Amino acid sequence: MNTDAPEIVRRVRHEPRYRMLEVQAVHDLTPRMRRVVLGGPELAGFVSLGAGDHVKVFFPAEGQDLPALPTLDEAGRPVPPADGVMIRRDFTPRSHDRERGELALDFFLHGHGPASSWAATAAPGQRLGVGGPRGSKIVSRDLDWYLVGGDETALPAIGRWLEDLAGAARVIALVEVGDASDEMALPDVGPGRLQWLHRAGAGAGATTLLADAVRSLELPDGDGFAWFGGEATSLREVRRHLREDRGMDVSRIDVSGYWKRGVAEHDHHAPVEPEAGEAAGR
Repeated sequence: MNTDAPEIVRRVRHEPRYRMLEVQAVHDLTPRMRRVVLGGPELAGFVSLGAGDHVKVFFPAEGQDLPALPTLDEAGRPVPPADGVMIRRDFTPRSHDRERGELALDFFLHGHGPASSWAATAAPGQRLGVGGPRGSKIVSRDLDWYLVGGDETALPAIGRWLEDLAGAARVIALVEVGDASDEMALPDVGPGRLQWLHRAGAGAGATTLLADAVRSLELPDGDGFAWFGGEATSLREVRRHLREDRGMDVSRIDVSGYWKRGVAEHDHHAPVEPEAGEAAGR
């Protein structure tokens, strides 16, 4: 592999800001995926440059119309509100249309939690708070191939990756979902390059579908980059296989644990760490 290639990932920092936005429209993409389009004057200046970006979304507490938002001190650090309970979750901006003044967020309706519960009854006129993104990771478009994948919680990011990589040499996508009803329209990556992996009744985060699919792939020659998002524990084997069995450099792998089975407050977008005994890098 060419280790003298130009920088693979470029990081860009953004000015911290918290915005109060209003729901403009709601669209059902599948029986369990709902797109909420946000807008309003405070969206001006919003920037999201990377497919894996994430924002903090703030939800109203029960019985409240507006979410509680932090403020920023003189050093740009967030300060919690003196009163009010902050309810926040991390989300990938699915799309941002600067000219139309619209920010789209996709919500997976899994039936529990503040984000899913709010999205299930979302309607135009309701308001949400949005903070960030604090920065973007911009991946080179000059590589020979790209591998992206994850479960249904990663679908917004996967869709954005496929849009951003349009015209790239070769893109392969692996998506784990409950069943065929969770499949949704995604940008075309070519015949046979998008695989939907159905759990067929198994619990989310309880299968090896993604790891098995990655192991079975015949990856193209040349320099590549891999991005995965989803249940943290199940993605450890994906990460280990790419690094140890495929020999990919750590700089070419980005695996994020969006959630962790049995953990209510797992740090969304936390990088998947190696298990004890796994090689730390190459």
